[in-house]
Amino acid sequence: MTHQSGGCLCGDLRFSVSARPLWVTACFCRFCQRATGTQGIVEPIFDLKSFAMFQGEPARYDHVSEGSGKVVHVHFCQTCATKTHLTFERWPDRLGVYAGAFDDPGWFDFTPENSKFIFLDCATRGTLVPAGFKTYAEHAATADGTPLEPHVFDDVLHVR
Repeated sequence: MTHQSGGCLCGDLRFSVSARPLWVTACFCRFCQRATGTQGIVEPIFDLKSFAMFQGEPARYDHVSEGSGKVVHVHFCQTCATKTHLTFERWPDRLGVYAGAFDDPGWFDFTPENSKFIFLDCATRGTLVPAGFKTYAEHAATADGTPLEPHVFDDVLHVR
C-alpha cells in the first residue's frame, strides 16, 4: 500500500494519502495561476477516502469556478497560508492535492498514460508541454461531465 505524507510550510497541517493518484492534472487556468502565484499547478487527484488530515484543521475558501459554475473548496493553513488540497462540488468523492505540499512532491508517476494538461489557452509564455500527453484548450469535460477529445502533440509544445 502506498503511504505518502505532506503538509504546510509552518508544519501546523499534516496530511497523508494511502493510494496512488487516480490521475494527475497539470492546469494553467487563471484560478490555478492566481492560487499558486505561478504558471499553474500540478495536481494529483485522489479518491477522497484515501486522504486523511492527521495534524491540524485547515481553513477553507470557497470559489465558484468560471468553467463549471461549481464550487471549488481551497483548503489552507490558517497560520502560514499554504494551500494543501482542493475538494470539489462537481466531484464530491475526489480530492486534489497541491503536489508541492507533499514531503516528496515527485513521488507519483506523471506520464502520458495517467496525466493531462488543461487550460492551455491560458498558459503563460514559456510553458512547456511534453510530447505525447493529452492536452485541452480548457477543461477536459463539458460542464455536464461529457469528456472532450484531447489533442496530443508529437513534439514538445512551447507556449509563446
